[in-house]
Amino acid sequence: MTNFVLISPNYPESYWMFARGLKKYGATVLAIVDQPYDSLKPELKEYCDEIYVVKSFYNYDDMVRACGYFTFKYGKIDWIESNNEAWMDLDARLRDDFHVTTGFDHATIREFQSKAAMKKYYQKAGLPTARYTLVESLEQAQAFAREVGYPLVMKPDHGVGASSTYEIESDRELAKIYQLTKQYQMILEEYVEGDVFTIDGIADENGIIRYINSLEYVGNCMDSVVYQLSIGCYTAFQVKQEYRDLAQRVIRAFGIKNRFFHGEYFRLTADKEGLGKKGDVIGLEMNFRPPGGFSPDLMNYAGSLDVYQLWAEVLLTQNASYSKLHRFSAGFAGRRFKLNYRYSLEEIESMFSDEIIDTIYLPPAFASAMGDVAVLALFTSKKQRSRFFDAAMETIDVCQDEERSDVSDRKI
Repeated sequence: MTNFVLISPNYPESYWMFARGLKKYGATVLAIVDQPYDSLKPELKEYCDEIYVVKSFYNYDDMVRACGYFTFKYGKIDWIESNNEAWMDLDARLRDDFHVTTGFDHATIREFQSKAAMKKYYQKAGLPTARYTLVESLEQAQAFAREVGYPLVMKPDHGVGASSTYEIESDRELAKIYQLTKQYQMILEEYVEGDVFTIDGIADENGIIRYINSLEYVGNCMDSVVYQLSIGCYTAFQVKQEYRDLAQRVIRAFGIKNRFFHGEYFRLTADKEGLGKKGDVIGLEMNFRPPGGFSPDLMNYAGSLDVYQLWAEVLLTQNASYSKLHRFSAGFAGRRFKLNYRYSLEEIESMFSDEIIDTIYLPPAFASAMGDVAVLALFTSKKQRSRFFDAAMETIDVCQDEERSDVSDRKI
């Protein structure tokens, strides 16, 4: 029997389905959670053999005690995973301490979480990356700016998503941002004009991709966080063979095995000296988890499958069984309370009643990057998908739209 310690299957809420998948394929599912047992979803309790409650995942001694208890009661632990960016470091520390070799060790995870360190693996896979420097002083940052020119992008070398990311246009802004962030290790990169897209999936024990998906964005992720603008994304109907081959090279370069991956890329929208021509792909970041939020659910809708179960199947049996894949395109439009939209939420739901899957009011942890309200939809054609995003994300200037007397009712 495989002993699988699953950390934080209580958050995000849908992660209880990882426990269901593991149980289906014969694992003893041992969960560690950070909320009272009585508040847990009944489904999570159903699919776990035992649940250990800690006050906080940040208390490492408590986590060691939890894994020690499981070891004493069930025998050697075979797997420790969370599939959550916030706990990748914690997973790896526990794997080291309990001699679990089915995932990355702590030293490897620490290197892979560095945006600067990632670049050599993309280059190993034959993909260019933006020029950069790790900021050690203002003078050094200014020298880099003189070398590559403005605009520049500064962000934490170890960080999640687009949080604490700054677009810098001048020496004055660079000096100001440097003073705000000098206590952290920041990375400074040349600005790249490109569309961000992802190639995501699950790799087996040989590093072979057994499931693949691609997300395209509507809007800009960084602008969504920094300026609180609308954001959206959708799954591609099909993943190009070019992208499949590219992703496999990257997975082998990073040595990703037996886990989800979430790779981020730029598709250049203009020629860039030293990087490539318009349409070329360059490496951005690699994450060793599923794409965030409810993206796994979008994968399920798009492919008529269950990626939570598929992940467990790949890890525990090295098989990947599914039938329909990428028959549809699923996506979401993330809207902000502060913005005035051309169409109300009710109008969008009426206009696209055949496509709407659900409307979700997001918690603060997701709202900063994905919008206060997300409208999920399923599409059978690119034309209808474009109509949906155009309508759901169109805003109006209150001062210039005097003909609409009900502007105050056009917010979400």
